[in-house]
Amino acid sequence: MPWRNPLSHTTRLIYEGRVVKLGIESLTLPNGVALELEVVRHPGGAAIVALDEHDRVCMLRQYRHAGGGWLWELPAGKLEPGETAGTTASRELAEEAGLYAGNWEELGKILATPGFCDEVIHLFLARNLKDTDTQQHPHELIEIHWMPFNDALDKVYDGTFCDAKTMLGLVLAEKHICRRTPV
Repeated sequence: MPWRNPLSHTTRLIYEGRVVKLGIESLTLPNGVALELEVVRHPGGAAIVALDEHDRVCMLRQYRHAGGGWLWELPAGKLEPGETAGTTASRELAEEAGLYAGNWEELGKILATPGFCDEVIHLFLARNLKDTDTQQHPHELIEIHWMPFNDALDKVYDGTFCDAKTMLGLVLAEKHICRRTPV
């Protein structure tokens, strides 16, 4: 059964799961070429650079089967129906990291894998942190770690961190905080 998508003419639904929909989309490109594409539709997500008063960032070491095992990531999660990106960010920060933030700044948004997926991840900087209870889901294997922001940024540049939302979130946060004194 086809479903309509604002970015294409028609889509033949192949699979609908808990997180994504996969469809074959029939469309005409701006140059007039007609084709069918396999497209994954995702509700989007939010990721948070949570920075404490000591310039330490909350990093999660999380097991990701699709990513090949344990990865370093920022707290993040998918938008639930009716949620704004800010609401998702606040909820995920509390659920995964046990933190509440009194100050939020939007850092931007990214298309995670635009070659086949429409997932948009909204990036936030969270400060003025207070502890709250975590509410991690049983399927989540998450360790909470704190590291100096500069060390985390170095791990982006040396290739230790490979998760795109984490890498870009940390780099975009750099412009919002005082990382180094001018030389």
